[in-house]
Amino acid sequence: MELLNTEQRAATMETIKDACENWGFFEVVNHGISHELLDTVEKLTKGHYKKCMEERFKEMVASKGLEAVQTEIKDFDWESTFFLKHLPISNISEVPDLEDEYRKIMKEFAEKLEKLAEQLLDLLCENLGLEQGYLKKAFYGSKGPTFGTKVSNYPPCPKPDLIKGLRAHTDAGGIILLFQDDKVSGLQLLKDDKWIDVPPMRHSIVINLGDQLEVITNGKYKSVEHRVIAQPDGNRMSIASFYNPGSDAVIYPAPELLEKENKVIYPKFVFEDYMKLYAGLKFQAKEPRFEAMKAVETTVNSAPIATV
Repeated sequence: MELLNTEQRAATMETIKDACENWGFFEVVNHGISHELLDTVEKLTKGHYKKCMEERFKEMVASKGLEAVQTEIKDFDWESTFFLKHLPISNISEVPDLEDEYRKIMKEFAEKLEKLAEQLLDLLCENLGLEQGYLKKAFYGSKGPTFGTKVSNYPPCPKPDLIKGLRAHTDAGGIILLFQDDKVSGLQLLKDDKWIDVPPMRHSIVINLGDQLEVITNGKYKSVEHRVIAQPDGNRMSIASFYNPGSDAVIYPAPELLEKENKVIYPKFVFEDYMKLYAGLKFQAKEPRFEAMKAVETTVNSAPIATV
């Protein structure tokens, strides 16, 4: 990302544009979050899993008899997770079992990721020909965006051919920033009907686009199916932060993009309504979700979004 401040800015913007239009994923380095902070987040996350979650996960696996399965399991993910909310209101102080140092570091990390998310949204605006700030404003709702983090560990799995680490899905929200393990792989994305590894890269942040950006860009950018393959060795850490619209934000294709296309492909809806639908259909194709939202298309005013 430091190339954005050099004569290579245009080429870098072109790389981002290609990634958004053709992949739905890209990895950023030199993103302004210090290596020291990332290393501390990784160390404390892995320590927290070992101390507070590993035993619980093993007990749960044993109680379900999952180590002895002989056929593919289609309704379970081989992951140990907890969630942190940052915006509009943080719950970091209330999540049990977290040591004070870990709470403090995750709060600092979230603040850095929030800034990075907003910076990236403005780069997308520039590539799309939208006014600076348009996407942030589109996500705003009445209380600002929703921002939260899913902290996951994918322990070694005895039957990785029968149990997925995380089943295939697209992300419902806006822009997702993932800090993943740089030693244990497992993340894959679907491209041209083939599953492709998203390689672990030290100190990088993996970016992917959610369903809401597909709607706002009227399909110019698409959310992409991805999954996690469980591994027989090693414990994979994954910290995914979701910068999403506010619950009452009204999402619809940007009028400026429609002028060039003349055809509205995507519905208009309140983000919270989409999330209620997504909760039950996460691991199914996204197209029926968009169709279902068309059926209840909202009639709220969609005057042009004022940007600052």
